[in-house]
Amino acid sequence: MLKIEYQDSVAVVKLNRGVTNALNLELVDELLKAILDLKFKNQIRAMVLTSSNDKFFSIGFDIPQLIELSQEDFQLYYQKFNQMCLALYTFPKPTVAAVVGHAIAGGCILALCCDYRVIADERNLMGLNEIKLGVPVPYLADCILRSLVGVRSARQIMETGEFYSALQLFQMGMVDQMVSLEEVLPTSMERASALGIMPQEAYKMIKKNRVEVIRGEIQKNWDEKKNFFIKCWYSEEAQKFLKKAMEKF
Repeated sequence: MLKIEYQDSVAVVKLNRGVTNALNLELVDELLKAILDLKFKNQIRAMVLTSSNDKFFSIGFDIPQLIELSQEDFQLYYQKFNQMCLALYTFPKPTVAAVVGHAIAGGCILALCCDYRVIADERNLMGLNEIKLGVPVPYLADCILRSLVGVRSARQIMETGEFYSALQLFQMGMVDQMVSLEEVLPTSMERASALGIMPQEAYKMIKKNRVEVIRGEIQKNWDEKKNFFIKCWYSEEAQKFLKKAMEKF
């Protein structure tokens, strides 16, 4: 479900699960293993996360598959998803999301967990529509978003559940650069390579100083936030919205 390519000291990790790259347990598990593996490969100095197609970076959670899970199995999935996201967010090397397609909900969260985001300026949409599905934005993404764009913009993004164009995303600070579709991956590679040649130990500490407060906040409140998300997921209201959303898959 992943394609991993190596260009000099940069690993290019491509989500490769159909057109939508819907995040089921297998894909999440494979991505977590790749992140942990690359963390300890000394010859790899940076990572680019992207999609193998230009329609979707990722549509987010695989709702049709997840909605059938027991509460125990869904809890396992949700825990593994957050573990993977935290591993990506705290990855001690530079990471760049090359957003070549729509990044929706869980897909948007993947992009937010990277250090930088480069997006195609033509038509791609990105956003966190969890509120429209009857569940809160996962706490990890909530914390990262507020630190990235500020409380005011984060409030708008999470409370409306809207999707935003590349220009809107750039203006709010959710993405760092807009380029043509053809230039997304080369531009992301260029940025990753430039950061990768920086002294590694110094870079690790600079990044650690940036992410450790949020990591601590997430870990401190994990049980409470996880339990509330799962409770919402299995509520009658959310199940109604989730079943309607399945039509888009």
